Amino acid sequence: MDFKKAATKAHEMVKALNIKTPSLEQQIKFLSGGNQQKVVIGKWLTADTDILIFDEPTRGIDVGAKSEIYKLLNDLASQGKSIIMISSELPEILRMSHRVVVMCEGRVTGILTADEMTQESIMKYATMRGSMAQEVVIEAA
Repeated sequence: MDFKKAATKAHEMVKALNIKTPSLEQQIKFLSGGNQQKVVIGKWLTADTDILIFDEPTRGIDVGAKSEIYKLLNDLASQGKSIIMISSELPEILRMSHRVVVMCEGRVTGILTADEMTQESIMKYATMRGSMAQEVVIEAA
């Protein structure tokens, strides 16, 4: 492993993601929740992939860190990256999404475009079960 290259990349990520840490040697477990989350994101960004999956990217972090992560996700999307965000927070989904795929019990129950997205429409599809869910999938496809 090229430690000099790794340290350079780590320094770039700390600066780019505004990670608050006393040094690069700081153990991640001693950082705040938001900064821990940004370190995880930074690790994945170094892979330079075109599709990124974020599962509950803002769970358990403060409002300021959430705002920074939202900005980062929007910046990545504007660079042409595809972002798949899994979230149980409806306001977050409505704020960040261009299209929403709603699932219930492991099945897709609805696909909503930005102009169709409301808390009510998402909750309607999130609570569908059984044969009614299968009908929605057929219509949405």
